[in-house]
Amino acid sequence: MSSVAGPAGPAVRLEGVARRFTMPDGNVIAALEEFSLDVAPGEFCAIVGPTGCGKSTTLGLVAGLARPQAGSVELFGRPVAGIDRRIGFVFQQDALFPWRSVLGNVAAGPRFRGGRDADARARDWIARVGLEGFERSYPHQLSGGMRKRVALAQTFINQPDVLLMDEPFSALDAMMRVELQDLLLKLWADLGLTILFVTHDLDEALYLAQRVIMLSASPGTIAERTDVPLAYPRRQIETRSEPTYLELRERLYRNMVTQVMAGRADAP
Repeated sequence: MSSVAGPAGPAVRLEGVARRFTMPDGNVIAALEEFSLDVAPGEFCAIVGPTGCGKSTTLGLVAGLARPQAGSVELFGRPVAGIDRRIGFVFQQDALFPWRSVLGNVAAGPRFRGGRDADARARDWIARVGLEGFERSYPHQLSGGMRKRVALAQTFINQPDVLLMDEPFSALDAMMRVELQDLLLKLWADLGLTILFVTHDLDEALYLAQRVIMLSASPGTIAERTDVPLAYPRRQIETRSEPTYLELRERLYRNMVTQVMAGRADAP
């Protein structure tokens, strides 16, 4: 188990977790086995690993969308027993309401909870993600990057303490991806929330996170924990050129190849 924890304990704790799925033919597939991880309050932690190693499953357990068959999952010291308002979730595919404008989408959460200042807060968040002037636009009128900005505003306006992100930028082109990475780091620095970020991209993980967790091939267990001792604020060109960054990337790449090959060797 990781020793990373805040003064009052971890924001997220998974202890000895197992998550298995029964297939239609009756076979049982283990997504996670003996999985333990602590994520400190305010930490930016990235999870990488081969396809099918349990990365998204881990986020689903933390979000309360599923329960483990063994072990425990805690949020700020209390068992996760279902969906919790302290958790925000940004998926690979956005969940915007196509019949609502940008303003309507971002204000949806506060309006649902009866907030009188919902529209004013939504306009503030729309500006913070760089979409001022698009309040009256609808999702079908926006580019993929703009839709992702709306999704970020839609999530951040609800003031989560823990943000789960499941390959949120993977469908974007390279330039938009780096823009949104920098926007995310700025929002994280401003708000101080805890982020658990799943990605297949080792460069993205190293650039964003304070710590990278690599999972083994299915069933997922932790193969490597890597601290990323690179100062913030980070810069796309300068940070990715630092010797420490390049050394870490080489090490993670070699380990990723090892995990992928091991998974193929174990495949039936």
